[in-house]
Amino acid sequence: MEKVLEDPRWPEKWPFRPENFLRYDESPDTYFYSQPRFVTHIDDQAIKALTKFYGAVFPPSGGQSTAVLDICSSWVSHYPEGYKAGRVAGLGMNEEELARNPQLTEFAVKDLNVDPTLPYGDNTFDVITNCVSVDYLNKPLEIFKEMHRVLKPGGTAYMSFSNRCFPTKAISLWTATGDADHIWIVGSYFHYSVPGGFTEPKCKDITPKALFGRTDPMYAVFASKQA
Repeated sequence: MEKVLEDPRWPEKWPFRPENFLRYDESPDTYFYSQPRFVTHIDDQAIKALTKFYGAVFPPSGGQSTAVLDICSSWVSHYPEGYKAGRVAGLGMNEEELARNPQLTEFAVKDLNVDPTLPYGDNTFDVITNCVSVDYLNKPLEIFKEMHRVLKPGGTAYMSFSNRCFPTKAISLWTATGDADHIWIVGSYFHYSVPGGFTEPKCKDITPKALFGRTDPMYAVFASKQA
């Protein structure tokens, strides 16, 4: 899976059409997320794998000048236990969920599918994360352009995802394709949103190795803002 972005062969122009970003359920997302869901959307082994990955790539804990943003956030961000930064901002859809998240120092409620603008200043964050929600974004180029704007030069955005979703709210492009395609699709968001603004995206397959049975596959696609 990691090889998908080693030679992505990007077309010269953005290859997708507006209808690729439609959802089966186009009712306002504020209705869908109006009730809090204090559940996790990937299995325990996948969560552990994601947390371990974050621990390996995040700036050291405790840095007062470090700022982290979790978009499409909820009651848990899966960051390493005890991870601290001067600022850990969460942006999500449900206030009750965000208020329950112990790792956030602040939060804001916003529907990025209505307004993809991030309510933060330029060059603010060292890290941006998005866990199993990139498949719901219907304005990905606008949002990735905003992520580029609010990242500090050299800062990195990590998009993690599995093969599980709310199918009625995921974009049609996602539900019609498989894991390798998803990696390419998310990589394309980095590539086309700000041409030359991000480093070339990479993929890390962090799927846990199960001794018995199966676990959820887990991938992280990431790129950094060019310094």
